[in-house]
Amino acid sequence: MATETAPEQAAPASSIPRGLAKVVGASLIGTTIEWYDYFLYGSAAALVFGKVFFPTADPLTGTLLSFLTYAIGFAARPIGALVFGHYGDRIGRKKLLVISLLMMGVATTLIGCVPGYATLGITAPILLTTLRVIQGFALGGEWGGAVLLVSEHGDARRRGFWASWPQGGAPLGNLLAVGILSLMTTIQPDAAFLAWGWRVPFLLSALLVGIGLWIRLGVDESPLFKEARRRAEARAAAGEKEQPPLLAVLRHHWRDVLVAIGARMAENICYYVIVTFVLTYCVEHLKLEKQTALNAVLIGSAIQFCLIPAFGALSDRVGRKPVYLVGAVGTGLWAWAFFALLDTRSFPALTLAVTVGLVFHSAMYAPQAAFFSELFGTRMRFSGASIGAQFASVAAGAPAPLIAVALLKSYGTSTPISVYVSLAAVVTVVALLFARETRGSELTEAEATDGTDVAVTEPAPATP
Repeated sequence: MATETAPEQAAPASSIPRGLAKVVGASLIGTTIEWYDYFLYGSAAALVFGKVFFPTADPLTGTLLSFLTYAIGFAARPIGALVFGHYGDRIGRKKLLVISLLMMGVATTLIGCVPGYATLGITAPILLTTLRVIQGFALGGEWGGAVLLVSEHGDARRRGFWASWPQGGAPLGNLLAVGILSLMTTIQPDAAFLAWGWRVPFLLSALLVGIGLWIRLGVDESPLFKEARRRAEARAAAGEKEQPPLLAVLRHHWRDVLVAIGARMAENICYYVIVTFVLTYCVEHLKLEKQTALNAVLIGSAIQFCLIPAFGALSDRVGRKPVYLVGAVGTGLWAWAFFALLDTRSFPALTLAVTVGLVFHSAMYAPQAAFFSELFGTRMRFSGASIGAQFASVAAGAPAPLIAVALLKSYGTSTPISVYVSLAAVVTVVALLFARETRGSELTEAEATDGTDVAVTEPAPATP
């Protein structure tokens, strides 16, 4: 049993804790670069990799194989979550964030250097898949570290708002990746783009990572982690043995891990259908120009980046669960209108479909950072949040484009895909109904009798 302590008085809502703006900026820039690298692969898988690395297959089968390499990268994310989570809870958030960014950047740059099937044969897709696995491993540690660094620097009253900013790295990274791909397809004929133009965005990652590392190295470690480590060292000096973070999570927070996994099902599946599979659907099924689909995703991503902090702030006022539930229910319903709008082959309708879909996704994604952070104690927070988030990605985000392409190939219609997304929404709604509301929870901790930190969840005063 944990011994509860009174939560610290939250800072006034109008004030910004010292150094928080710098931490938020560094986390946002770092996650933007990492998601740029990750989403660049997904967009290229939809548009290019089938022709470059699987040229002997028909177009949809080639795309299916490309998305298979894309999905394999997700399998490495839980492994990354376990490794980065363990060491992030033991030696600190900052060091692991630097390592994850460096790994992601090197892997992405090398993808831009891998020769195609025509040069290396079967070795080409094997190299591509290997680098994708490294990307997935790095991203498995990135998300948890970035959102926790912000959450642990901030206060309870506005944690939803501040912690949502690293989440903005996803649409901003996608915006950057799709924007550069869009530019390359605009200024180049198809033959040149397939020959070498698609490589340019991957090679640019080296420059972006250099900038990101310079910024991240200047950020301070989480004050909550420093205090938790000090207590752990004192216990160790007294001869007390501390449980490994993973075992502590499974003992104290297994229900919260299951809630996190369920909560991510609709969020993850709908996102990869909207921003990745939509490119295949428009180009291969509807026979639209690549530029048309890319422009719709560009517009939707730009709007989503602006909405994420707004939904994060809303979760500070009304709670994490209500905002998340609106997004999940909206996603399940919009899945049917989404493809109906795409099938009109109208650019305004296509843009509306993507944008509204991303609005509902934002309502889930924005409060997620604070929500998951508030479920776990400091000495197991990196592990708990990362495991819940990344194990869900294997069941949700990894197969989403793959399943969508397979359903389209088998049935020739979008109806089964809409059913798929709607069922994911049902799973998320059920998970949220079993979740506890965490708004206003302090991240200060009490010590359990076995020396394991357990989060104190007594709510702070509500925001006026």
